[in-house]
Amino acid sequence: MTSLSGYLPYAFALIIAIPFLVLLRQFVHSYITLKNQELKLLTVKSNSENKAHSYERMTLFLDRIKPSNLIQRFDKGLAVHEFIFLTEKAINEEFEYNSSQQLYVTKNSWKNIVDSKNAIIDLLHKTYDGLKGEVKLDEFKTIFIMNYMESNDYIAETIEDLRKEILIIT
Repeated sequence: MTSLSGYLPYAFALIIAIPFLVLLRQFVHSYITLKNQELKLLTVKSNSENKAHSYERMTLFLDRIKPSNLIQRFDKGLAVHEFIFLTEKAINEEFEYNSSQQLYVTKNSWKNIVDSKNAIIDLLHKTYDGLKGEVKLDEFKTIFIMNYMESNDYIAETIEDLRKEILIIT
């Protein structure tokens, strides 16, 4: 019996330590799991913020290429062909600046944005080609806006599609 009584304090320590170690292991495991979930949520939140920012930038781009906003740019003393050249250059530069946003918007939205940009540039050239004679810049701008108003408002439709998609994302 004396041989067992020497081990009694160790047995008592093991009986106390084992449940404590099991509880500690469970606590550490649940803590790590919660931290991993927190990291995933932060990643999703950050990604949705990037997407929201991209949708905002593309909406701003579309708003800037509306004919009503385009005609206010540049000096009124320009020739019509100079206005078309500078306007097309400004549209393409701004589009290239925002082209990285295609990573965050859907394929369909990006296609609509590109189509809207190309349609505005085409409308500029078609309006100019439709005016056989020399016209003043003010007349060209008026005809340009009227041609846009006669067609579908594809820019407003694209902005509305972006608005619907951002509501789904956030």
